[in-house]
Amino acid sequence: MTRTTHRQESATDRLARLLTMVPWLLQRQGIDLAEAAEELGVDQEQIVADLQLLFVCGTPGHLPDDLIEASWEGGRVHLGNADTIARPLRLTRDEALALIVALRALAEVPGIEEHDSIDRALAKLSAAAGEEAGGAEQVQVDLGLDDTEQQVLRTLRRGLEERRRLHLRYLVTRRDERTERDVDPMRVLTADGRWYLEAWCHRATDVRMFRLDRIEEVQLLDADGTPPPQARSRAVGPGVFQPSEDDVAVELLLAPPAAWVAENFPVESAERRADGSVHVVLRTADLGWVRRLVWRLGGHARVLLPEVLAEDVVAGAREALA
Repeated sequence: MTRTTHRQESATDRLARLLTMVPWLLQRQGIDLAEAAEELGVDQEQIVADLQLLFVCGTPGHLPDDLIEASWEGGRVHLGNADTIARPLRLTRDEALALIVALRALAEVPGIEEHDSIDRALAKLSAAAGEEAGGAEQVQVDLGLDDTEQQVLRTLRRGLEERRRLHLRYLVTRRDERTERDVDPMRVLTADGRWYLEAWCHRATDVRMFRLDRIEEVQLLDADGTPPPQARSRAVGPGVFQPSEDDVAVELLLAPPAAWVAENFPVESAERRADGSVHVVLRTADLGWVRRLVWRLGGHARVLLPEVLAEDVVAGAREALA
């Protein structure tokens, strides 16, 4: 395994590692602490922290005989009284098939270079699943990329691998504008069923996410594409859009026919009222698209804040009527 540095992790991730670690250590009594850390892909401090936690875990009763025995004196790890979880976790049939399908889909992604690792993992999983692995053949995974998008993805990955700057012609749909910009690629990822490039944008002098299906053209440049030190990847959760603290807060009151906006746009909060209207708060760096959205809603939305946006909406509506 590749060794990783100590980092903050969720309780779920730690529990999964502990359930894997216990049977692994029980089969390697007396293993060197440094070797265990290397094999488990964490640092020695994390191994010690895990052993300290195991030391107070056990079966109900919490008497000395109910607790797991853990020691690491002299740099050697020993575990005892953990027979109830001594067997390694086993994949269910559905879990194994899901992994096989996912690995086969990964192998089809343009630009993936680790085909040997993928092939080895597939071979092991298929052998372990036996005849059940045949069910994976019935599943076809659509990566959602046409030929042009696959070519764009290959170029993006090449830019990442060779650390070369990229020139993009990118469609900004909220302004219906085609932009030209140079970017230093940071990673390619999928989220919410779409492909994205995260990169340091020299036009915005900040990290930006670019939807692959909106990249109309990409060119590799003969320039160093290493992102600057201040470039930091953004956490990607449900919804890729991550508003900046510098974005403007917008408050809208949506009548029932416009309530769909709260479910189809990235909003910070949505409060449904007794009459069916919805009060939403969102953040944006560009008020223009919000102004056009309010006009599009034809009187079913009212701007509460900021006042300058409300004034622009009214002025535009009057011009249209005139």
